[in-house]
Amino acid sequence: MKTCLECGDPIVGREDKKFCSDGCRNAYNNKINKDSTNYMRNINNKLRKNYRILSELNVDGKSKTTRAKLMSKGFDFEFFTNVLNTKTGNTYYFLYDQGYMVLDNDYYMLVKKDI
Repeated sequence: MKTCLECGDPIVGREDKKFCSDGCRNAYNNKINKDSTNYMRNINNKLRKNYRILSELNVDGKSKTTRAKLMSKGFDFEFFTNVLNTKTGNTYYFLYDQGYMVLDNDYYMLVKKDI
């Protein structure tokens, strides 16, 4: 007889079942997926905040904004997920599928990758 991965109770039902209830499944997955340290949690929160800001300012997939506007919303330029250097020499900083490129006079081009 199989037992629940979370609580150890016997499992009734399908042969491939791993948990006795939705509550145990949720508790198990929350434990597995939680940030292991405060440092990780803080970085993930900053990445999420930056992503929300870019998404809010870039609803059409391509737009322009100023550094002051980004900073007023709390954008932190030190946190991004990857950098894309194009053949033309442009550098884009991305937060998942939302990105930005530095322009002249404290302007930024906001872009969104098609995924």
